[in-house]
Amino acid sequence: MISRISDASKDFFEQVYAVVKEIPEGRVTSYGAIANYLGTKKSSRMVGWAMNACHSRPEIPAHRVVNRNGLLTGKMHFSSPEDMQKRLEKDGLKVVADQIIDFKLHFWDPEEELKI
Repeated sequence: MISRISDASKDFFEQVYAVVKEIPEGRVTSYGAIANYLGTKKSSRMVGWAMNACHSRPEIPAHRVVNRNGLLTGKMHFSSPEDMQKRLEKDGLKVVADQIIDFKLHFWDPEEELKI
């Protein structure tokens, strides 16, 4: 099967994955924060596509990427809708009604954490 994702998109996805691999256990970030860090502030949706495409790669902790309000908007792309929450709880986070409790406390900003 021929991939419909361009080489440029693949490169972008790999950049996203490199950032996501740096998110420590017990912390989360947002699609927009990753996009901003990569210098593509308006491409948070493409970061989401990258997360949706990486579920066959267990080395990428996709469960640690949520929306800007701490909502588990990507949960339907895991093996089960509950899997994302279970992984976050295993990391030590509390999730209620698909939202991370104390999101700001657990937020990991690559712009601050990964100084270039």
